[in-house]
Amino acid sequence: MSHEHAETQNVLNRLSRIIGHLEGIKRMVEDGRNCSEVLIQLAAVKSAVNNTQKLILKDHINHCLVDAIERGDETELVELGKAIDQFL
Repeated sequence: MSHEHAETQNVLNRLSRIIGHLEGIKRMVEDGRNCSEVLIQLAAVKSAVNNTQKLILKDHINHCLVDAIERGDETELVELGKAIDQFL
């Protein structure tokens, strides 16, 4: 089911920055940059991905889950459980 999400543009902006950051890290590796520098940049990307996941999860709970509960649809709860299992 399609829902309107308050954070869609924020999520898209974050994903674009993450993609740009990964492209920069790829260039670092291609240029033979110091492994420690590459690892630090990868940690920054990992943090950015984790924060984006949290934002999507909050948005999902506030919109999709609330809508599903109001409709009496428990399948959304099952799907959320599966997503959380993979997320964690």
